Amino acid sequence: MKFFKIAAAVAVMAVSGVQASAESALSEILSSGVLKVGTTGDWNPMTMRNVATNSYEGYDIDVMTELASDLGVEVEFVPTDWKTLVAGVTSGQYHITGSASVSPSRAKTAGYSESYFSLATVPLTLKTNEGRFNDWDDLNTADVSVAATLGTTQETQVKQYFPNATHRIVEAPARDFQEVLAGRADANITSNVEANKLVAKYDQLMIVPVSEGRSPTPIAMLLPQDDQVWINYVNTWIALKQERGFFDELGRKWQLLAE
Repeated sequence: MKFFKIAAAVAVMAVSGVQASAESALSEILSSGVLKVGTTGDWNPMTMRNVATNSYEGYDIDVMTELASDLGVEVEFVPTDWKTLVAGVTSGQYHITGSASVSPSRAKTAGYSESYFSLATVPLTLKTNEGRFNDWDDLNTADVSVAATLGTTQETQVKQYFPNATHRIVEAPARDFQEVLAGRADANITSNVEANKLVAKYDQLMIVPVSEGRSPTPIAMLLPQDDQVWINYVNTWIALKQERGFFDELGRKWQLLAE
């Protein structure tokens, strides 16, 4: 932990000489003693909100708790949703987000950390559709409806992958897979990580046996785009934690690659 505190102090001193007019989020975090993290609470196993206790758990929650610990501060999880995820970090509602797919559109206005995990997109459907949908092209027809959640990477992918299908875009807190469970959509697409968890939780669901997942995508944390000091600190932290096996251990804990 001492290493991270020294690194933070050095970074703050360095920026004071070249960016005196723009205080880094790192300075604010160290001064206030609080790391504010934007999280959606609806992405199993990355971030899950317990409505009864208003608390969070998941891979992202463990990552951010560890980051706050190494900074020597408390962590505060700020509720957000996918359509406002970027706006929250650019407007200063929180200092950083949990895991988010790296995308050019988000990178236009927000900064990214280095990636620490990758995922791919797969389709889900009801088990009653087994044999009807066997690969991607089977979903790209006019008589098929495919759901996605507004503001997610999958919203863009649905329109890209299935131009001939009907697109059913729902807004959080509604979720795309719920449309499938309710029979309002034939399929939805999500990360292989979430798909594994959903089929384990809902007996009615299955992953369409596609030849391969699409759009392999790194995930990373969103940060203020113009705050290179804060970005540099987080990237240093990620590199060291990767070297020490922290992310591998956490991936095993949350079964990110479970079949």
